[in-house]
Amino acid sequence: KQPSRRRSGRPARRPATMEKARPLWANPLQFVFACISYAVGLGNVWRFPYLCQMYGGGSFLVPYLIMLIVEGMPLLYLELAVGQRMRQGSIGAWRTISPYLSGVGVASVVVSFFLSMYYNVINAWAFWYLFHSFQDPLPWSVCPLNANHTGFDAECEQASSTKYFWYRKTLNISPSIQDSGSLQWEPALCLLLAWLVVYLCILRGTESTGKVVYFTASMPYCVLIIYLIRGLTLHGATNPGSGIGGLVPFELEQLANPKAWINAATQIFFSLGLGFGSLIAFASYNEPSNNCQKHAIIVSLINSSTSIFASVVTFSIYGFKATFNYESCLNKVILLLTNSFDLEDGFLTASNLEQVKGYLASTYPDQYSKVFPLIKNCSLESELDTAVQGTGLAFIVYTEAIKNMEVSQLWSVLYFFMLLMLGIGSMLGNTAAILTPLTDSKAISRHLPKEAISGLVCLLNCAVGLVFTLEAGNYWFDIFNDYAATLSLLLIVLVETIAVCYVYGLRRFESDLQAMTGRTLSWYWKIMWAGVSPLLIISLLLFYLSDYILTGTLQYQAWDASQGQLVTKDYPAYALAVIGLLVASSTMCIPLVALGTFVWRRLRRGDPAPVA
Repeated sequence: KQPSRRRSGRPARRPATMEKARPLWANPLQFVFACISYAVGLGNVWRFPYLCQMYGGGSFLVPYLIMLIVEGMPLLYLELAVGQRMRQGSIGAWRTISPYLSGVGVASVVVSFFLSMYYNVINAWAFWYLFHSFQDPLPWSVCPLNANHTGFDAECEQASSTKYFWYRKTLNISPSIQDSGSLQWEPALCLLLAWLVVYLCILRGTESTGKVVYFTASMPYCVLIIYLIRGLTLHGATNPGSGIGGLVPFELEQLANPKAWINAATQIFFSLGLGFGSLIAFASYNEPSNNCQKHAIIVSLINSSTSIFASVVTFSIYGFKATFNYESCLNKVILLLTNSFDLEDGFLTASNLEQVKGYLASTYPDQYSKVFPLIKNCSLESELDTAVQGTGLAFIVYTEAIKNMEVSQLWSVLYFFMLLMLGIGSMLGNTAAILTPLTDSKAISRHLPKEAISGLVCLLNCAVGLVFTLEAGNYWFDIFNDYAATLSLLLIVLVETIAVCYVYGLRRFESDLQAMTGRTLSWYWKIMWAGVSPLLIISLLLFYLSDYILTGTLQYQAWDASQGQLVTKDYPAYALAVIGLLVASSTMCIPLVALGTFVWRRLRRGDPAPVA
């Protein structure tokens, strides 16, 4: 026991002094709510249902739950344990483990800064839709008239009223990324409001955030339950093969599909918010004796359960929308044929439509050939097969379903209020990942109070985020969403696991946890940390790197107003340069800071290395 006492001698007394002055959560429940509010976000609502639809409904749950056990829970527990043990933000925590690992924390802060810049734009859009939800009728329910008031707007007729409201009224999107266009003042004002709300929530650190998370974590569940009850009563929501029935099929062949496993691992990884430094920041405000192992299990299970629950709700809404569109299409064809061939009202129905079409085509070939180009091909399967994720699901598919519900304004207000709660809850974690290392820094906190640091961070993020309110802003949003975090976070978490297990030492970390919590570390956590989870992350890294290389020229989806649909275009050279800079600016922090620390220590030869 003597060596242990000597190692924790003088250096260990400094954290003890800091612990007394460090803010704490009011109670463990507040910490759990903060983690749930951060982890349960928009991805649970708009990406997980898409993956279920793409990879065989219920069969996708098999790789998803396996990845939760071998990747999600262990890595979540690792980050919470590091934060609680070191009692600092990401930069300080990894510097304590080794001075050469400060770059891991810096990389986390950079990625969180990139995420905050564009993520709050989603909250701005949610505010925009929420404000318009009080109109009767909903502004995305009908196409506007053209300039001459002689018919509907041509772009809206080519697309749909919901797509038109999203691409033209909300984004006022340009035809390509090269056409930057002007600042859209209405979305810009909504962005200012979104950042003001975030600032008020984080103003006093854990004191204010701890109260807000009770609301942001629980409110979405209330709305989802209300939507589930309403969804189950909608026409087509529970039909076999559509709606919730889409979750029932179990396609065994999907279990042999490597992409299903890769997407399951990726969804678990990003849904829990690993690598950003937010979980480390939250855990650093815990009492050292807090049972973070239990909380890691609770948060990861609630997060995954929410994804499944949200999928049931989404599939019921999706089934209603598909059934409604299919039946509307049939009614238009029936009306067209009834008027064209002067049929008796009620004679032509959905059940005999194909039979009557064949009869009319053979009996009146000339007349039928004139009408034929106007007859739409109505298919429930094609309506159900159009898998959508991201903003397309949130602001187009859902709004299309909502506009056809009774009392649509009420359902619209509830839905976008839920999106706001999910988005703001995640933003509290994103900003904590940036602010905690800054407020921990004596050089900064000595000159600026916490409120001023929070205000400057929000102001800087808001100013840069105005780029996303340009006419070409949505294209830049997609670039940040696709490339700002993926590779960087995988590399960050890989280095984190290696640092804890092989730099700090797994046995040493195990003894620290036992001293803190009084609980021994089971073999499951040690096997996952030391072997399985790092190998899984390396596999994901190799997949994404090879995928980027094999893709060739990177492309994006641009809005073509004349066709009323998205078209594929190549990114220009400067956009590719920005993508490269986004990836490099965070990943290169790790080796550059390590190199700088090595050079600095060589110049100050003879100085002892800091000990954790």
